[in-house]
Amino acid sequence: MRTSQQVRPIYITKPDHDRLQQLVQLERHAHGNERVEALSHELKRAQLVNSYDVLPDVITMNSRVKLRDMRSNAELEITLVYPKYADMKSRKISILAPVATAVLGCRVGDTVVWPVPNGEAKYWVEAILHQPEAAGDWVS
Repeated sequence: MRTSQQVRPIYITKPDHDRLQQLVQLERHAHGNERVEALSHELKRAQLVNSYDVLPDVITMNSRVKLRDMRSNAELEITLVYPKYADMKSRKISILAPVATAVLGCRVGDTVVWPVPNGEAKYWVEAILHQPEAAGDWVS
């Protein structure tokens, strides 16, 4: 979820987009729309790019990123993964989690906001520690 002030485009690789669209369809069939509503919205507004054309400062699937809490200055490091690979101990966060959906397609320097039980979390994308496409680890 991004605030109305955050109208910057997001970028998603074509292979990620295709896989995520399939995930949305499977989740809708299994659990209904609510669980995938935010991800579906982001996929609709995303600008699609080829894997070999995505800029290295864009958060793609399987990217490891460092976020900075804009209120407390605390650091959060996560890797965006598909649900079956989620592992909290390893900080591998399912793309269906609000934080992962919020940062997908963002760039270093972007501010992201997502719902939490007591309101909203507001973070700054400080760095991408690993992006598969930049490392040459991508699927066309």
